[in-house]
Amino acid sequence: MSGRLAGRTALITGGGRGIGEAIGVAFATEGADLLLVSRTEAELSTVADRCRALGRRCFIGVGDVSIRADVGRLVDGALRDLGHLDILVNAAGVYGPIGPVTDVDLGEWARALSVNLLGTLYMCHDVIPSMQRQRSGSIINFSGGGATSPLSRFSAYGVSKAAVVRLTETVAEEVAGDNIRVNAIAPGAIDTKLQNDVLKAGARAGDLYQRITALRESGAGGTPVSVPAELAVFLASDASAGLTGRLISAPHDPWRDWDPAKIAALAGTPWYTLRRIDPFTIKPIRDGAP
Repeated sequence: MSGRLAGRTALITGGGRGIGEAIGVAFATEGADLLLVSRTEAELSTVADRCRALGRRCFIGVGDVSIRADVGRLVDGALRDLGHLDILVNAAGVYGPIGPVTDVDLGEWARALSVNLLGTLYMCHDVIPSMQRQRSGSIINFSGGGATSPLSRFSAYGVSKAAVVRLTETVAEEVAGDNIRVNAIAPGAIDTKLQNDVLKAGARAGDLYQRITALRESGAGGTPVSVPAELAVFLASDASAGLTGRLISAPHDPWRDWDPAKIAALAGTPWYTLRRIDPFTIKPIRDGAP
């Protein structure tokens, strides 16, 4: 085997399409064996066939990450079929209800948190013990619009993604002594089926409707799905050893230039984390930290 992930195994949620699909194919290209998870078996089978054509073992697991019992079953299946888990990618996500907070379905609002936040939590809860036993692992979560600045009319999405970032930072500290790294990716404006929800919502989506309409019509400013997939490979590989507890923008941050010295320099700083801006947190930025 060859590749940056040769001999490693990964569980990828949201693996049937979009970003999860791109990561699955990128991981298989780099030598990893996979379990792909989503709610739609037909989509999973198509992606799995692509990964198997690259010479990798690829299993599929149909389930809903917001359902506690499904997550337990899926993780048990991954450990049974793959033997161990080196990488967990939590890419499953939904926008949730779109519109002013006073005019959305609160059941759908809670559902978005269940998928985006609790689904990530459940997977981390069930996968981490096996990583602790082997004393190694990389967990990659997904942030999104509204996590670091308000995204009007997408309150459930923004709140859940901000919570995923803080969950990432917190768990990263808890498992650092077990040689497990936990990071989050902000993927950028990717043209996925989620954007169809914005276009369907029309004026209820506010400014984001105009932005996505422009992206669909011109393609200007959109981020290729290969960019977050490439970052996921970096975070899953030894090239990012020592990097943990960070929120990294796939299209905007200089992660391709991060060598071991730069990664070491980030430790203990507020760079690429979710923080309040004040004289204390701004100091390392003002003083020219990496």
